[in-house]
Amino acid sequence: MADHFDLVILGSGSTAFAAALAAQGLGKTAVMTEERTIGGTCVNRGCLPSKNLIEAAKLLHDARHPRYPGLSPCPMELDFAALVAQKDQVVHEYRKKKYESLVDGRLRIETGHVRFVDPHTVEVDGKRLYGDKVLIATGSRPVVPEIDGLDQVPYLTSDLLTVDEEVELTDLPKSMLIVGGGYITLELGQMFHRFGSAVTILERSHQLLAHGYEPEVGQAIGQIFSDEGIQVITNAVVRSIRQDRQEIVATGSVGGTQQEFRTERVLVATGRRLNTDSIAIERAGVSVNKRGEIEVDEFLRTTVPHIFAGGDVIGRQVGSQLATPVGSQDGGIAATNAFANGEMRSIDHRVIPRCIFSDPQVAVVGMTEEEAIAAGHQCWCNTIPMSLVPRAGAIRDTRGIIKMVANANTDEVLGVSIVGPNAGEVIHEAAMAMRFHAKIRDFIDLLHVYPTMAEALKIVAISRFKDPTKLSCCAE
Repeated sequence: MADHFDLVILGSGSTAFAAALAAQGLGKTAVMTEERTIGGTCVNRGCLPSKNLIEAAKLLHDARHPRYPGLSPCPMELDFAALVAQKDQVVHEYRKKKYESLVDGRLRIETGHVRFVDPHTVEVDGKRLYGDKVLIATGSRPVVPEIDGLDQVPYLTSDLLTVDEEVELTDLPKSMLIVGGGYITLELGQMFHRFGSAVTILERSHQLLAHGYEPEVGQAIGQIFSDEGIQVITNAVVRSIRQDRQEIVATGSVGGTQQEFRTERVLVATGRRLNTDSIAIERAGVSVNKRGEIEVDEFLRTTVPHIFAGGDVIGRQVGSQLATPVGSQDGGIAATNAFANGEMRSIDHRVIPRCIFSDPQVAVVGMTEEEAIAAGHQCWCNTIPMSLVPRAGAIRDTRGIIKMVANANTDEVLGVSIVGPNAGEVIHEAAMAMRFHAKIRDFIDLLHVYPTMAEALKIVAISRFKDPTKLSCCAE
């Protein structure tokens, strides 16, 4: 006999909790499942612990490398084990406050591996749960590439940030080799370099962030990493990995030439894989495409009308992206639609701001130049250096660029990419503007506080009509 619920949710991450709370608000019963730790990736091994440690690394770096003449470097001691312990405490407190404390009354959690039995029923370690409605929100996990010998060495993934699990890294390695050149590599690679590890990055493409970002972004952050002392090797394909006493040896092809790289630890950061391959989804009759993405419509319904899906498991379906706030929004919409008596709410993934918490940060929203052209837009696109932004000069940190992509015929802004201080905060102005189909003149006409990093948006917009190198302060 299966326990009966209004809503059965596979997963307990941001998407699942948003859905469960929405169902609870509608007076419905809900149950979530979790085979690792309540809260999923973001709170336990993703967003929260990484940003905690990245900021600590920045404090350490800034103390040792002050940007201002007249300020001397300040030696700062690092106790890595203590730093990890405080990170664990932050995660414990946040998990308890934002997740565990919310589970009561109509909301329940069952722990263990979940698999479908039929379109309405799932099984969690032998216990059956029946749902009038079902939401699949099992998230994603790190990709483990097929590299000869990798399974024979103690490699790391982004799960090294986890709490209360054996895979958590508590000792600072002297050296680290990172396979991959995406956002996880940028964040963790710079972080470990600043903590004192000798970091080498092997990226198979011609530059960092080669896919899904403007080429100017990858070029800018690659130069910044090189200037900081991080070794970035592009056009590098790792063929095999082996253990040699206390070292790990990676053999690869770099521009067609074979090379060996010796390191204490290897971090594999080659992307994410959707958790749709181990839940017996075929028993539910839900369609999944060749990339493992669950097929959904604009209301997040799968091909089985009473089953919904949201968050990472839908991948790029309906314009989505793998990001915690996207999943959280999806969860609330999916649960509301599941119990809608009339008109349902459609999702809108047109404007999704994203940030990589490197230093300086990388933030993007909307289309790249390549995507805009592919979509049929005649493109006005321009990039300016952050050195033209007064705030950047005032704080002696002119690293980075800002690029704006607009329709050349209508001047509607289609995308913005930023590499610079506080880019993750600034990008929200661009996102809000794009939500309401703002044009280049709207960025110019908006009065900006002087001096701020947000002025970068105004200055790049001005470059549509004037030479931004010949402006006085606050001028238009």
